[in-house]
Amino acid sequence: MPKKKAFGGVVFDKQGCVLLRRPANLYDGYVWTFPKGRPDPGESPEEAALREVREETGVEAEIVAPIPWQFEGGTTSNGYFVMRLVSEHHGFDSETEAICWAEPEAARRLIRETTNETGRKRDRAVLGAAEFIRREFGG
Repeated sequence: MPKKKAFGGVVFDKQGCVLLRRPANLYDGYVWTFPKGRPDPGESPEEAALREVREETGVEAEIVAPIPWQFEGGTTSNGYFVMRLVSEHHGFDSETEAICWAEPEAARRLIRETTNETGRKRDRAVLGAAEFIRREFGG
């Protein structure tokens, strides 16, 4: 049976730092990860990704470019978008314990703390792809 789709964002600020979130109760072994989630009925992948970023991190972002690959997680097949920060004036939902901005190398170290091996490998691949797309498209 095919996995359900989920969409998320890899948000960069002007200094090139990337946004990570710490899921509440370290859900499913994730220590630091990217915001993502399943679309609401009638919602496009882009709309879902922007909403998930806003809900899970309190950050308003805009899409720079899609990451043209699918990344397999434990329960979903995930699509991501490279995004740039617009503003961060909102609180985040109860699914998130904390957020942080980290330079990409520091983000790689934080992602390594995740104990869910599938999720850790996925997030490292997502970060690498996002860095490549950001270099190609700016943002």
